[in-house]
Amino acid sequence: MSNNEKRSAGPQLRSGPLITGAALFGAGALLALAGLAVGGSYLLSATRRWIREMEVAPSELAKLKWAQAKAAATAGSAAWQNGPSWRLPHRRTRWRTSILRAGSSRL
Repeated sequence: MSNNEKRSAGPQLRSGPLITGAALFGAGALLALAGLAVGGSYLLSATRRWIREMEVAPSELAKLKWAQAKAAATAGSAAWQNGPSWRLPHRRTRWRTSILRAGSSRL
């Protein structure tokens, strides 16, 4: 190697292909954003149309379901704390008592 030759620290790159690649990348990004805008606006309008066609507004439906859930939770809590409102009869005791009264020797 002679003294007149310069050493390069990195690879030799031509700027033409890099500029073309960056331009294509930018154009693709713009197309993707345009597609996202068109698809998003369509989904938004379809959702609005669907909500307008509903018989009960979603906010009213949410209020109704929340009230139902609160009532169920309150009833469940009361049943848990107070126990059942009915008691099981002592059938086994009554059965043994009735057998003993009848004079049966089976126990």
